[in-house]
Amino acid sequence: MKKIALLLWLAWLLAPLAAPAADIDWRKAGDNAAQLLSAYIKIDTTNPPGNESAAAKFLARRFKQAGIESQVLESARGRGVVVARLPGRGRKRPVVLLNHLDVVPADPPGWELPPFSGTIREGYVWGRGALDCKGIGAVQATAMVTLRRAGIALDRDVIFVGTADEEAGGQLGAGWFAENRLALVREAEFLLNEGGSIRLRAGGTRAYEVAVSEKTPCWVKLTATGEAGHGSSPRPQTAVTRLISALERLHRYQPELRVVPEVAAHYAALADTVAEPKRSRYRDLRAALNEAGFREEFLADRHDAALVRNTIAPTVLRGSNKTNVIPGIASAEVDCRLLPDENPETFVQTLRQVVGDDAVTIEKLLSFPPSSSSTDTALYRAIQTVAAREQAPVVPSVLAGFTDSHYFRAHGIASYGFVPFEVSEDDEARVHGTNERVSLDNLRNATRRLVAILQALDQEL
Repeated sequence: MKKIALLLWLAWLLAPLAAPAADIDWRKAGDNAAQLLSAYIKIDTTNPPGNESAAAKFLARRFKQAGIESQVLESARGRGVVVARLPGRGRKRPVVLLNHLDVVPADPPGWELPPFSGTIREGYVWGRGALDCKGIGAVQATAMVTLRRAGIALDRDVIFVGTADEEAGGQLGAGWFAENRLALVREAEFLLNEGGSIRLRAGGTRAYEVAVSEKTPCWVKLTATGEAGHGSSPRPQTAVTRLISALERLHRYQPELRVVPEVAAHYAALADTVAEPKRSRYRDLRAALNEAGFREEFLADRHDAALVRNTIAPTVLRGSNKTNVIPGIASAEVDCRLLPDENPETFVQTLRQVVGDDAVTIEKLLSFPPSSSSTDTALYRAIQTVAAREQAPVVPSVLAGFTDSHYFRAHGIASYGFVPFEVSEDDEARVHGTNERVSLDNLRNATRRLVAILQALDQEL
């Protein structure tokens, strides 16, 4: 009896996949992703206030219908997180598919269609979150459901984690999850999240851009004080004028140019996708930035410039709530983004020196340690394998922004920003803007590529 049981166990362990990816009806899978996304967009999860629990429960129901176990957790009332797990063969450690449920606000004026309509029209799904990040969640969920329905058992469990609050820093979402429910993913080896895509370039070329690192946020608040009074008889120096002077000093301050290793690797990998003379310059960006002409051209692109220096952007100003009242306190919130090797505490000290006014205090509102992941991993190689089928290079990238990946990198999970959407400059402009949308072709192809990456991961050591 024991021998029979052993043989049955070995047969299960060594059995081939139940259905090759080639047998999957990808058009149907794409339609499923589109219908899921359309309904998902209709759930307004604008942050603030978020209300992500409604979206978490919606996704949990969809997973249940497909026979995939899931659970909904809450960090606070209405701030939901959904976790679903597709069991594999258990030969290797799990892979996490991370996404967020919340979206940024959408002002209906300027939109061709209501931003929470989820309308499918002209080959697109329209609405807030179509790309950031509900479309990503829809593709990840559809990939898992497709694997389940095809009877494909991977070597690893696949864990879907949809979090709250990413658009406000993630403390009530991924941050809370990593601190309180990490056991649900602690054994995971890899994680895929937003942050990278297949970038469409001039001439029809494409590159798989995989975010391996992120600039570190360092949000600070400047508070200036002075005597309050009537607007008809101002003093020479007030809280508002002190704040203006402080912000002007920050505006004039230019952090030094530095090419950190992750950025050097990004441009070196990107070199083969551009023409000369950029190609040779990108191969050695540090040396190229010593050339005045190239440096001026490079820094003229705000996206490139943000990757070679710390940036400082005043975003929120507060003063009096009446035109004729001089406030005793005026404040500004400033969004600073630091290169991956920068210490936030040291940078705040630098800001204080630049401002140089004891009547203006600077406090740190948000920051966290820098995070990066190696490109020498099985998951990165799996992405390269799938990209090679399209003769596309894989480019390691550094995000000027930040995602929830850092919460998991801090616990040793190799995390990459990559979802296989094809993204053009027009698509990118719609994210956090008006008329956000994703094409039906993109949803279908992204689902197919994600399944291919997960299967290729099985073949990597």
